[in-house]
Amino acid sequence: MDTLLYIIALTAALIGAAGSFLPILPGPPIAWAALLLLYFFPGNTFTTQTIIVHGLIVAGITVLDYFIPIWGTKRFGGTKSGERGSMVGLLLGLFTPPLGIIIGPFLGAFVGELIQGSSRNQALKSAIGSFLGFLAGVFLKLAYCLYVIWLIIAVWIK
Repeated sequence: MDTLLYIIALTAALIGAAGSFLPILPGPPIAWAALLLLYFFPGNTFTTQTIIVHGLIVAGITVLDYFIPIWGTKRFGGTKSGERGSMVGLLLGLFTPPLGIIIGPFLGAFVGELIQGSSRNQALKSAIGSFLGFLAGVFLKLAYCLYVIWLIIAVWIK
């Protein structure tokens, strides 16, 4: 029974890792659910504090994932219009996953900058900042999911 439980938890964590790339799957929450699954079964090695801390980390990652592309736009010299465009692009992209979530903030920042009156080069620079922010979010989600995978394997083979 224990082996089956660990296989299910590990599978969930791997699906979470895939969700780091596929915007349709909430990667870190699925990986956290894998830890939660192990927590509620007899013989678990996770404390309540560990589960709560991981839950807070996942909440933070989830919130940051929406704001990092906007921060990237700003960091690359984007104006408020570029930031707003990135947010609008992200929101519109939610309706056309998975590509829309990747391209939406980029196009939104680009169009927002053009509407503001920025040059095409500046608009492109701002849009690239948004895309790099998106990639940073993917990296952050993937790093957490890989940590959970490692944690499950470490507890399993212990």
